[in-house]
Amino acid sequence: FIGYARMLLEQYQLMESKYIAKEKTKKKFSVSMQHYTFAVSAFVELVKQFGMDEYEFAVHETKTYDVIDDVKNFRSEIGILYVNDFNQKVLYKLFRDCGLEFHELLRCGIYVYLWKGHPLANQELISLEDLREYPCLSFDQGAHGSFYFAEEVLSTYEYKQLIRANDRATMLNLMKGLNGYTLCSGIICEELNGGDYCAVPLQSDEVMTIGYLCRKGVAISPLGQKYLDEIRKYKNEDASYR
Repeated sequence: FIGYARMLLEQYQLMESKYIAKEKTKKKFSVSMQHYTFAVSAFVELVKQFGMDEYEFAVHETKTYDVIDDVKNFRSEIGILYVNDFNQKVLYKLFRDCGLEFHELLRCGIYVYLWKGHPLANQELISLEDLREYPCLSFDQGAHGSFYFAEEVLSTYEYKQLIRANDRATMLNLMKGLNGYTLCSGIICEELNGGDYCAVPLQSDEVMTIGYLCRKGVAISPLGQKYLDEIRKYKNEDASYR
Protein backbone atom coordinates (compact mmCIF):
# COMPACT_ATOMS: atom_id res chain seq x y z
CA PHE A 1 0.00 0.00 0.00
CA ILE A 2 2.76 2.44 0.95
CA GLY A 3 4.61 1.64 -2.28
CA TYR A 4 1.56 2.50 -4.40
CA ALA A 5 0.88 5.61 -2.31
CA ARG A 6 4.47 6.76 -2.80
CA MET A 7 4.18 6.26 -6.56
CA LEU A 8 0.94 8.31 -6.69
CA LEU A 9 2.48 11.07 -4.60
CA GLU A 10 5.56 11.26 -6.82
CA GLN A 11 3.38 11.42 -9.94
CA TYR A 12 1.27 14.18 -8.39
CA GLN A 13 4.41 16.16 -7.48
CA LEU A 14 5.73 15.79 -11.03
CA MET A 15 2.45 17.03 -12.51
CA GLU A 16 2.27 19.90 -10.04
CA SER A 17 5.82 21.07 -10.76
CA LYS A 18 5.36 20.78 -14.53
CA TYR A 19 1.90 22.25 -15.02
CA ILE A 20 1.39 24.52 -11.99
CA ALA A 21 4.83 25.69 -10.90
CA LYS A 22 6.09 25.36 -14.51
CA GLU A 23 9.33 23.90 -13.23
CA LYS A 24 11.71 21.93 -15.42
CA THR A 25 11.66 18.41 -14.01
CA LYS A 26 14.35 15.76 -14.10
CA LYS A 27 13.65 12.62 -16.10
CA LYS A 28 13.69 9.61 -13.76
CA PHE A 29 14.06 5.90 -14.45
CA SER A 30 15.32 2.89 -12.50
CA VAL A 31 15.89 -0.74 -13.54
CA SER A 32 17.07 -3.85 -11.68
CA MET A 33 18.57 -6.86 -13.44
CA GLN A 34 20.40 -10.13 -13.16
CA HIS A 35 24.00 -9.94 -14.37
CA TYR A 36 23.44 -9.32 -18.08
CA THR A 37 25.89 -7.15 -20.00
CA PHE A 38 23.35 -6.55 -22.76
CA ALA A 39 20.91 -5.14 -20.20
CA VAL A 40 23.61 -2.76 -18.96
CA SER A 41 24.47 -1.86 -22.55
CA ALA A 42 20.81 -1.05 -23.24
CA PHE A 43 20.84 1.22 -20.19
CA VAL A 44 23.95 2.97 -21.52
CA GLU A 45 22.23 3.58 -24.87
CA LEU A 46 19.16 4.94 -23.08
CA VAL A 47 21.26 7.43 -21.09
CA LYS A 48 23.13 8.56 -24.22
CA GLN A 49 19.86 9.66 -25.80
CA PHE A 50 19.38 12.40 -23.22
CA GLY A 51 22.65 14.24 -23.75
CA MET A 52 22.66 17.37 -21.59
CA ASP A 53 19.09 16.94 -20.29
CA GLU A 54 18.57 16.79 -16.56
CA TYR A 55 17.97 13.22 -15.44
CA GLU A 56 18.21 10.90 -12.45
CA PHE A 57 18.61 7.28 -13.55
CA ALA A 58 19.53 4.17 -11.57
CA VAL A 59 20.68 0.69 -12.58
CA HIS A 60 20.91 -2.19 -10.10
CA GLU A 61 22.78 -5.33 -11.20
CA THR A 62 21.83 -7.67 -8.39
CA LYS A 63 20.53 -11.03 -7.13
CA THR A 64 17.38 -12.65 -8.53
CA TYR A 65 15.29 -12.15 -5.40
CA ASP A 66 16.38 -8.51 -5.15
CA VAL A 67 15.31 -7.88 -8.75
CA ILE A 68 11.82 -9.07 -7.82
CA ASP A 69 11.80 -7.17 -4.53
CA ASP A 70 12.98 -3.92 -6.15
CA VAL A 71 10.09 -3.93 -8.62
CA LYS A 72 7.59 -5.01 -5.96
CA ASN A 73 8.61 -2.15 -3.66
CA PHE A 74 8.89 0.53 -6.38
CA ARG A 75 12.67 0.90 -6.20
CA SER A 76 12.74 -0.01 -9.88
CA GLU A 77 10.15 0.34 -12.60
CA ILE A 78 11.41 -2.71 -14.49
CA GLY A 79 13.26 -5.92 -13.60
CA ILE A 80 15.20 -8.04 -16.10
CA LEU A 81 15.56 -11.79 -15.43
CA TYR A 82 15.03 -15.18 -17.02
CA VAL A 83 12.68 -18.13 -16.61
CA ASN A 84 12.83 -21.67 -17.99
CA ASP A 85 10.96 -24.95 -17.61
CA PHE A 86 12.71 -25.68 -14.32
CA ASN A 87 12.07 -22.46 -12.39
CA GLN A 88 8.98 -20.94 -14.00
CA LYS A 89 6.31 -22.49 -11.75
CA VAL A 90 8.04 -21.23 -8.60
CA LEU A 91 8.90 -17.82 -10.04
CA TYR A 92 5.49 -17.23 -11.63
CA LYS A 93 3.80 -17.92 -8.28
CA LEU A 94 6.15 -15.45 -6.59
CA PHE A 95 5.45 -12.87 -9.31
CA ARG A 96 1.68 -13.24 -8.75
CA ASP A 97 2.06 -13.03 -4.97
CA CYS A 98 4.04 -9.80 -5.40
CA GLY A 99 1.54 -8.24 -7.81
CA LEU A 100 3.95 -8.43 -10.75
CA GLU A 101 3.75 -9.49 -14.40
CA PHE A 102 6.43 -11.14 -16.53
CA HIS A 103 6.72 -10.37 -20.25
CA GLU A 104 9.01 -12.16 -22.70
CA LEU A 105 11.75 -10.22 -24.51
CA LEU A 106 14.19 -12.83 -25.86
CA ARG A 107 14.44 -16.61 -26.15
CA CYS A 108 17.96 -18.06 -26.15
CA GLY A 109 19.77 -21.37 -26.25
CA ILE A 110 22.46 -22.07 -23.65
CA TYR A 111 26.07 -21.00 -24.17
CA VAL A 112 29.31 -21.55 -22.28
CA TYR A 113 30.95 -18.23 -21.49
CA LEU A 114 34.74 -18.40 -21.12
CA TRP A 115 37.90 -16.52 -21.98
CA LYS A 116 39.46 -16.95 -25.41
CA GLY A 117 42.56 -18.61 -23.97
CA HIS A 118 40.51 -21.46 -22.50
CA PRO A 119 41.37 -24.92 -23.95
CA LEU A 120 37.73 -25.32 -25.12
CA ALA A 121 37.29 -21.84 -26.58
CA ASN A 122 37.80 -22.92 -30.19
CA GLN A 123 35.28 -25.78 -30.13
CA GLU A 124 32.04 -25.36 -32.08
CA LEU A 125 30.03 -27.18 -29.41
CA ILE A 126 30.79 -27.99 -25.77
CA SER A 127 29.25 -30.73 -23.62
CA LEU A 128 28.95 -30.84 -19.84
CA GLU A 129 31.38 -33.75 -19.87
CA ASP A 130 33.95 -31.55 -21.68
CA LEU A 131 33.59 -29.02 -18.83
CA ARG A 132 33.93 -31.50 -15.99
CA GLU A 133 37.56 -30.69 -15.12
CA TYR A 134 37.05 -26.92 -15.13
CA PRO A 135 35.45 -24.81 -12.36
CA CYS A 136 31.89 -23.67 -12.96
CA LEU A 137 31.29 -20.05 -11.89
CA SER A 138 27.94 -19.06 -10.44
CA PHE A 139 26.54 -15.80 -9.10
CA ASP A 140 25.92 -16.06 -5.37
CA GLN A 141 22.27 -15.54 -4.41
CA GLY A 142 22.86 -14.87 -0.71
CA ALA A 143 20.09 -15.79 1.71
CA HIS A 144 17.80 -16.72 -1.19
CA GLY A 145 20.12 -19.36 -2.59
CA SER A 146 17.45 -21.77 -3.84
CA PHE A 147 18.10 -23.60 -7.13
CA TYR A 148 15.08 -21.74 -8.48
CA PHE A 149 16.78 -18.36 -7.99
CA ALA A 150 20.03 -19.33 -9.72
CA GLU A 151 21.00 -17.05 -12.62
CA GLU A 152 22.49 -19.99 -14.49
CA VAL A 153 20.48 -22.84 -16.02
CA LEU A 154 21.17 -26.46 -14.98
CA SER A 155 21.52 -25.28 -11.38
CA THR A 156 20.83 -28.78 -10.00
CA TYR A 157 23.64 -30.41 -11.99
CA GLU A 158 26.36 -31.92 -9.79
CA TYR A 159 29.40 -29.87 -10.81
CA LYS A 160 32.74 -31.31 -9.75
CA GLN A 161 34.10 -27.80 -9.07
CA LEU A 162 31.86 -24.83 -8.29
CA ILE A 163 32.85 -21.28 -7.34
CA ARG A 164 30.33 -18.62 -6.34
CA ALA A 165 31.05 -14.94 -6.91
CA ASN A 166 29.19 -11.70 -6.20
CA ASP A 167 29.95 -9.53 -9.22
CA ARG A 168 30.68 -9.69 -12.93
CA ALA A 169 34.23 -8.28 -12.71
CA THR A 170 35.28 -11.03 -10.29
CA MET A 171 33.64 -13.62 -12.53
CA LEU A 172 35.69 -12.44 -15.52
CA ASN A 173 38.91 -12.53 -13.47
CA LEU A 174 38.18 -16.12 -12.40
CA MET A 175 37.59 -17.11 -16.01
CA LYS A 176 41.07 -15.95 -16.93
CA GLY A 177 42.90 -17.00 -13.78
CA LEU A 178 41.36 -20.45 -13.35
CA ASN A 179 39.98 -21.35 -16.79
CA GLY A 180 36.55 -21.08 -15.23
CA TYR A 181 33.31 -20.81 -17.15
CA THR A 182 29.68 -19.92 -16.66
CA LEU A 183 26.47 -20.70 -18.55
CA CYS A 184 24.70 -17.80 -20.20
CA SER A 185 22.39 -16.58 -22.96
CA GLY A 186 25.22 -16.13 -25.44
CA ILE A 187 24.50 -12.42 -25.85
CA ILE A 188 27.76 -10.72 -24.93
CA CYS A 189 28.87 -7.11 -25.35
CA GLU A 190 32.54 -6.64 -26.14
CA GLU A 191 32.30 -2.89 -25.65
CA LEU A 192 31.66 -3.49 -21.93
CA ASN A 193 33.50 -6.75 -21.13
CA GLY A 194 36.31 -6.41 -23.65
CA GLY A 195 37.29 -8.75 -26.46
CA ASP A 196 38.99 -11.44 -24.36
CA TYR A 197 35.87 -13.58 -23.90
CA CYS A 198 33.62 -15.72 -26.09
CA ALA A 199 30.42 -17.76 -25.94
CA VAL A 200 30.30 -21.31 -27.33
CA PRO A 201 27.00 -23.25 -27.68
CA LEU A 202 26.37 -25.88 -24.99
CA GLN A 203 25.15 -29.30 -26.07
CA SER A 204 21.72 -28.99 -24.47
CA ASP A 205 18.04 -28.62 -25.38
CA GLU A 206 17.49 -26.11 -22.56
CA VAL A 207 16.00 -22.73 -23.48
CA MET A 208 16.09 -19.47 -21.51
CA THR A 209 13.30 -16.92 -21.78
CA ILE A 210 14.62 -13.51 -20.80
CA GLY A 211 11.96 -10.95 -20.01
CA TYR A 212 10.96 -8.03 -17.88
CA LEU A 213 8.98 -7.71 -14.67
CA CYS A 214 6.65 -4.80 -14.04
CA ARG A 215 3.91 -4.00 -11.57
CA LYS A 216 0.53 -5.42 -12.54
CA GLY A 217 -1.86 -2.77 -13.82
CA VAL A 218 0.80 -0.04 -13.98
CA ALA A 219 1.70 1.26 -17.44
CA ILE A 220 5.36 1.35 -18.43
CA SER A 221 6.67 4.91 -18.65
CA PRO A 222 8.01 6.32 -21.96
CA LEU A 223 11.54 5.96 -20.55
CA GLY A 224 10.84 2.35 -19.63
CA GLN A 225 9.52 1.67 -23.12
CA LYS A 226 12.65 3.17 -24.68
CA TYR A 227 14.82 0.98 -22.47
CA LEU A 228 12.89 -2.15 -23.48
CA ASP A 229 13.19 -1.15 -27.14
CA GLU A 230 16.98 -1.05 -26.72
CA ILE A 231 16.97 -4.60 -25.30
CA ARG A 232 14.72 -5.87 -28.10
CA LYS A 233 17.40 -4.85 -30.59
CA TYR A 234 19.43 -7.84 -29.39
CA LYS A 235 16.72 -10.23 -30.59
CA ASN A 236 18.05 -10.17 -34.13
CA GLU A 237 21.60 -9.02 -33.40
CA ASP A 238 24.55 -9.84 -35.58
CA ALA A 239 26.42 -13.02 -34.61
CA SER A 240 29.38 -10.91 -33.43
CA TYR A 241 27.53 -10.56 -30.14
CA ARG A 242 27.42 -14.30 -29.62
